[in-house]
Amino acid sequence: MAHEYTNHRYLLLLTITVLLTTTVTSDDAAVMSSFLTTLTPPPSSWKTGTDYCSWEGIQCDNSKRVTSIHLGGESLSGSLPTNLNELTELKTLDLQRNKLDGELPSLANLTSLEEVFLHGNNFTSIAKGFFVGLTNLQRLSMSDNLDLSPWSIPDDITDSTILQSFEASNAVITGTIPGFFGSFPNLQSLRLSYNNLTGSLPLSFGGSQIQNLWLNNQKAPGLSGSLDVLASMTELSQVWLQANAFTGPLPDLGKCENLFDLQLRDNQFTGIVPPSLTSLPKLVNVTLRNNKLQGALPEFKDGVKADVTSNSFCLPEPGPCDPQVTALIEVAGAVGYPMSLAESWTGNDACQRWTFVTCDSSGKNVATVNFANQKFSGTISPAFANLTSLRSVTLNDNNLVGVIPEALTSLPNLQVLDVSNNNLSGKVPVFPSRVKFTTDGNKFLGTDIPTGPNGPPGSVPSGSNGPSGSPSGSSKGSSVSGGMVAGIVFGVLVFVGIVFFVVYKCCVKKRHQKFGRVENPEIGKELMKTSVVGSSSNGYGGGFSELQSQSSGDHSEMHVFEGGNVVISIQVLRQVTNNFSEDNILGRGGFGVVYKGELHDGTKIAVKRMESGVMGTKGLNEFQAEIAVLTKVRHRHLVALLGYCVNGNERLLVYEYMPQGTLTQHLFEWSEHKTPPLSWKQRVSIALDVARGVEYLHSLAQSSFIHRDLKPSNILLGDDMRAKVADFGLVKNAPDGKYSVETKLAGTFGYLAPEYAATGRVTTKVDVFAFGVVLMELITGRKALDENMPDERCHLVTWFRRVLISKENMFKAIDQTLETEDEETLDSISKVAELAGHCTAREPFQRPDMGHAVNVLGPLVEQWKPSRPEEEDGYGIDLHMSLPQALQRWQADEGTSRTFDMSFNHTQSSIPSKPSGFADSFDSMDCR
Repeated sequence: MAHEYTNHRYLLLLTITVLLTTTVTSDDAAVMSSFLTTLTPPPSSWKTGTDYCSWEGIQCDNSKRVTSIHLGGESLSGSLPTNLNELTELKTLDLQRNKLDGELPSLANLTSLEEVFLHGNNFTSIAKGFFVGLTNLQRLSMSDNLDLSPWSIPDDITDSTILQSFEASNAVITGTIPGFFGSFPNLQSLRLSYNNLTGSLPLSFGGSQIQNLWLNNQKAPGLSGSLDVLASMTELSQVWLQANAFTGPLPDLGKCENLFDLQLRDNQFTGIVPPSLTSLPKLVNVTLRNNKLQGALPEFKDGVKADVTSNSFCLPEPGPCDPQVTALIEVAGAVGYPMSLAESWTGNDACQRWTFVTCDSSGKNVATVNFANQKFSGTISPAFANLTSLRSVTLNDNNLVGVIPEALTSLPNLQVLDVSNNNLSGKVPVFPSRVKFTTDGNKFLGTDIPTGPNGPPGSVPSGSNGPSGSPSGSSKGSSVSGGMVAGIVFGVLVFVGIVFFVVYKCCVKKRHQKFGRVENPEIGKELMKTSVVGSSSNGYGGGFSELQSQSSGDHSEMHVFEGGNVVISIQVLRQVTNNFSEDNILGRGGFGVVYKGELHDGTKIAVKRMESGVMGTKGLNEFQAEIAVLTKVRHRHLVALLGYCVNGNERLLVYEYMPQGTLTQHLFEWSEHKTPPLSWKQRVSIALDVARGVEYLHSLAQSSFIHRDLKPSNILLGDDMRAKVADFGLVKNAPDGKYSVETKLAGTFGYLAPEYAATGRVTTKVDVFAFGVVLMELITGRKALDENMPDERCHLVTWFRRVLISKENMFKAIDQTLETEDEETLDSISKVAELAGHCTAREPFQRPDMGHAVNVLGPLVEQWKPSRPEEEDGYGIDLHMSLPQALQRWQADEGTSRTFDMSFNHTQSSIPSKPSGFADSFDSMDCR
């Protein structure tokens, strides 16, 4: 009975499961049926009675649930079904560049939805709750829907906490920019250009991860306010804010080291161009045209395309302004560079009808500055002291704060200084008796008060001190009693004691967890024999067991990842690098230092130590990316990741050691390193190794990857001068097919493909371009960008393309250290040069795949050739022997006593390496 009951129960559950599955599937079928009727006409393969999973652009999972809709650029008309949000397994909705209209139906609670592309249509409205519950949404694009009714960005988007890209340009958006965009930890691209947005940039943007910020060309009145928040948006790479109504000075963008494109034209900026802007390391394009910028004309570095016309610079060419002009602009800076001054204070002569300024009878020296009753805010600049002819300074009836600069007492001709009716404070300077000094209406003058956020101008913070240092006001008026102070102090001491106790307990607990069980280090070795050493993917067998056994005695805390990568303790890494000794430094990179380490068995490793102070989010992302990629790929021409360590704010990666360093050292710095220059055979062999490694990344690994930073410093060499590609911190998953993926611009100028630098979109062809540049460097011995060269030769690709036109010129461009006397070498160089030209073609589709590069370079590398017939029996093996006889004879010649099991169950890994000359015949033998 029990058995029969169990069977009935099983059948019941099975029936319920089938019914549920059928119901879910029918829901998707109902939606797709509706979709078929709303499109006019639908795609040709969409027919009633056929399986909707077979329709054009539709992808389903094994349960016939629709997971993606790809109908972009199909010239579709019609509308979308109202029940679209019943496709609960939908991950991608791509309807871009069609003629769809009507209401955008709600996508509410599609928790699997990751990507939505709706741009370039004719939608007229957005359903209420459209964005609700999209918890997995990463990319949304709905730009260029100009028929939409005006709408504002709803708070519902806060559900999409992992959002990476939000694009809604030309979408009739009104209102202000919501501050919640600044709180999204993964948001990199925010594009809201050509809308009706007003207000200022949210302060919450400060410290955000936003890289691409496009808010340009808002309809009047447009966005306004200052750009101060940009100074703390250190991940910015592209900023488009042109054609708005922003005001005030340009912020100091010195920390925005990734910024390459800055568009600020057609606003109302005033003041000087900060020197930090002209020295940004990656800046290539900046537009400041049609503002009211003042001071000296900025001078940008070579290679930066800059448009600074239609401003108020003192001179038409770079150079210092007149000293009086410089001093007055500093004075204006102290009050925020007001527009009333910027519009008048132009040119290089302050005596030419500058408002609020009067000069003496000679017409050359500034005698008076009158800012009375202008409602200026800010401080009094010490730069007034540089105007030595000043007789009168009237600053009364404004909102000035801070102190009266002591330097003003040194003005030799000053007769009048009126600072009345402001909010000045601090010490009162003593002026000569000839100066009529008016200070009425500054009730805090003579009192030291803060002027920052903790003490706003015009108010006295609680407990502020008066001139004598005692609390202002009488003791009766004090709101803080002695008993209350004592109570607060006691409470703070108790709190500090509790914090110390908790920290101490946590540290003790961690110490016990990490080291409490290290009784026998052999345990770690035994663990590694099964979990890591047995893996053939990394080739580091015994070296790993040592790292693992020392990292922790508690193996519950030890992680072994795909490919054999392990977590390694900081104690072990300190030990093997001699406590990160300066003597062990191999090189320095953008985020830290690489050290050489040596294990007890003599195995050498390379340890990349990220410096916590400079790494930031970008460095952390690259650390995680490198682990993510190198745990998935293994190839003899890719540097192997052996393990990693997380120690507080530190991040460390452990690689196989490449004793000959980087290609950069041998190609450009061989003289400094006292090594011989690379021969052509070595160079073409290195090129082939790199091509094979990158080909594997593109098309042979389990996933397709784009390296994005291929260059000589990321190509490492072993003692045999064979190359391996390194540094996978910028690697991106390649999209399927020929589609490109949009990403943050990263890499190194000189190696960036033009379409990548212009649009930020990548395919594997960006690596092909960079590889072509490396080929040019191998041929010429010149760097991709060389600022020491004349302008027409500093960019290697541009120059080399001109060289390729003439074979004679090409031979003159060959590295002088190469021996090119024989025809075979010259022919080989010509073929590599031709390949380099194809790889660096301007259009991606004109470039070959890396497989083609491998095919071209392969025959140019010295190949194995059959030996003469009399030498073929060098191992004393008769090819007519049976396989067991051949193996026994070979063992005898090798002096070994090993025996081999020739059964079908024997694996190839049990067979020793085969000598050349025997390999082909061995592989061709029949083991039956």
